[in-house]
Amino acid sequence: MSQNTPEPTPQFPHDDPYYYGWRFVRRPTPDDPDNFDQVPLTLEDVLHPEIGDFVVNTAMHFTDRSYLTQVLKARLETTGQAIVFSSLRVVWDVPGLRPHSPDVMVIPGITKRYEDLNAFDVAKEGHRPALIIEITSPHTREIELVRKVEHYARAGVQQYVIVDSVSQNEPRQLRLLDYRLVNNQYQLQPPDNLGRVYLEIAHLWLGVKDGRVVCYDDVKGALPDYTTLVQQLKEAQARRQAAEQARRDAEARRQAAEQARRDAEARRQAAEQARRDAEARAAIEARIRELEEELRRLRREQYPE
Repeated sequence: MSQNTPEPTPQFPHDDPYYYGWRFVRRPTPDDPDNFDQVPLTLEDVLHPEIGDFVVNTAMHFTDRSYLTQVLKARLETTGQAIVFSSLRVVWDVPGLRPHSPDVMVIPGITKRYEDLNAFDVAKEGHRPALIIEITSPHTREIELVRKVEHYARAGVQQYVIVDSVSQNEPRQLRLLDYRLVNNQYQLQPPDNLGRVYLEIAHLWLGVKDGRVVCYDDVKGALPDYTTLVQQLKEAQARRQAAEQARRDAEARRQAAEQARRDAEARRQAAEQARRDAEARAAIEARIRELEEELRRLRREQYPE
């Protein structure tokens, strides 16, 4: 393990027996053979959970974990590069190393999506995680910062990234610790000049913004979470619908203007026809007057007074 391993923070005092979480253990009684007791978890239980354990985490822990899982799934599972699990128990193939349940775990070389898997057995599947991301909680930081660094190195996980909450006060402050496996030991790698770490298997940068983890793509930039993506999709659809409505309105105005032009042309032609008709009537009436005058002249010549 690297000499740069962060020092663990002191454990917070607590009186709540379910401070770390709980599990239900079947304990039959004379009255109820199917009786289950709620049993508090210890810190060791959190490190090596059993299937069905409920581990207490903060709301922001859940938000960050969900975001990272969604982004990595979209990035890797759609292309068949790897599968991504969140809070799934992993059974190692290392003697003496008990199972863990990483916040986010990326396993390359598998295209099959497991729908009802409750644990991933490394020996059985023949594949192991290449990337694990853990998000610290105030009451379990010592596990992620110290013990899992040693354990995941023994398990052969190539990259272990810790999203560490270094302040219990608002605004939330995070730091990123990037461990890479070198000669079967973890070496803590420095972040880039923006404080980001590179997730090798996903070809993404992981950074921190406004107290939240954010993944960055070299082409697209910051990648939104699902909620933001849905909102952006709704806004894009609204803009598309507004643009389509504007197009229809413009087409309606164009057609109305064209109809107005045709109506004006029809009125002009009608007026022109009326003018020609009036001129024709005037010419006929003038001719009639000429003929009448000629008729009267002929009568006077034929019947002089």
